[in-house]
Amino acid sequence: MAVMDAADSEDGGKSLMTEMTPYEAEAVIANLVKSWISTRVDRLKEWVTRNLQQEIWNPRANKERVAPSGVEVLRSIDETFEAFFLLPIPMHPALLPELKNGLDRCLQNYILKAISGCGSRSTFVPTMPALTRCSTGSKFRVFRKKERPPMVSYRKSQSGTTNGDDSFSIPQLCVRINTLHSIRKELDVLEKRTISQLRDNTRVHDDNIVDGLGKCFELSVASCLEGIQQLSEAISYKIIFHELRHIFWDYVYVADVSSSRIEPFLQELENNLEIISATVHDRVRTRVITNVMKASFDGFLLILLAGGPSRAFSLADAAIIDEDLKFLMDLFWSDGDGLPTDLIDKFSATLKGILPLFHTDTAILIEQLEHATEDNLGTSAKSRLPLPPTSGNWSPTELSTIMRVLCYRNDKIATKFLKKKYNLPKKL
Repeated sequence: MAVMDAADSEDGGKSLMTEMTPYEAEAVIANLVKSWISTRVDRLKEWVTRNLQQEIWNPRANKERVAPSGVEVLRSIDETFEAFFLLPIPMHPALLPELKNGLDRCLQNYILKAISGCGSRSTFVPTMPALTRCSTGSKFRVFRKKERPPMVSYRKSQSGTTNGDDSFSIPQLCVRINTLHSIRKELDVLEKRTISQLRDNTRVHDDNIVDGLGKCFELSVASCLEGIQQLSEAISYKIIFHELRHIFWDYVYVADVSSSRIEPFLQELENNLEIISATVHDRVRTRVITNVMKASFDGFLLILLAGGPSRAFSLADAAIIDEDLKFLMDLFWSDGDGLPTDLIDKFSATLKGILPLFHTDTAILIEQLEHATEDNLGTSAKSRLPLPPTSGNWSPTELSTIMRVLCYRNDKIATKFLKKKYNLPKKL
């Protein structure tokens, strides 16, 4: 119609053309592409939810020991980028950020779902029991030794998990770590490929334009790193306080120190370390095993300082504790084939720092506690003393640490002092 009107006009249609609203072709194309992006992102979201519900994290699924869903989600993202650059449009640089941000959120959702429900340190570490003073002398040891059930009664349940779901067993948690590590590694490759495709398909050679697009998958990269650390801690504390609880927290030094030492725990711990070594990718294996070592040292400290009224230590027991710690450290050193000695020394420093307190005479410990109380709380040692707060920052000069060594000291001097100054009970 505009052409017909133009033919009848005196100026050949020039005035008519200036009155017409230009057709915004690029805007229409951009809206269509945005709709296409939204559809692809929504489909990927649905795919992530559906496939993670079916994922069993089987370490035998492939030789890389990664989850098939992790491989597939990366393949889907790669295919989406390829399809995007095949679109016959001139505005790839302008619309690429919207696509990569949507895919980044989808992948982050996959990562967060992969680590959801796996637990953390606080999930597995037992709550510290209330402080009590020790029942003194040989009567305590004989009474408790008779009362303690045989070790077979401490066998863990066959479920092996906190919620009965095998997808949260140690091998499956290792597969989750491998999957996040694989995603993190492949994202670097994907980013380089995306930049190359952008330049090839749009003839963009200006580095400022490419740099202005920002980093791809920033959310996913950060979630991968955080997730690997969280899973490493979950594996470590799950092994120490759940999988091996029956021969660690419920057994080591319970009732009689000399007859409930650390060797059974070390044997089972070594088996778990072998599972980790055989399953976890070598680039993250050291991190996981280091976390297991840290968890075992934390557990040893809790046994000594917060193990409950079923444990008590005499001065003579200090040498046994020293030797058991050496056995534990040697396990991770593994005759030079395990962790480096400087790493072992770093994480065992706190534990080794408080062991001299177990060699210290009770009267000297009491003096140290009284002086530290006066210096820190300004309270006279002649009056009844307030219970020092438990900070968890154990050290040989920290009030709570000295106090707890006295609470677990198996002699009359310690128990009389704790009764007089703190009115601590003998039983919970």
